[in-house]
Amino acid sequence: MEYGIIGLLILVLDIYAIIKVLGSGSSTGAKILWVLGILVFPVIGFVVWLIAGPRGTGRIA
Repeated sequence: MEYGIIGLLILVLDIYAIIKVLGSGSSTGAKILWVLGILVFPVIGFVVWLIAGPRGTGRIA
């Protein structure tokens, strides 16, 4: 039962990361690479994206 809950949590976090990647201002190639990395390596890909992933389009004034 625990593995199902952990798997669901990883799935939700990966979907969140993919949505954030697709909404970022990065180039199309970078977006594709990030999404592939997150899909192929769900846990490691999410952690790497969390640390070094493309940031949103927010601007500093």
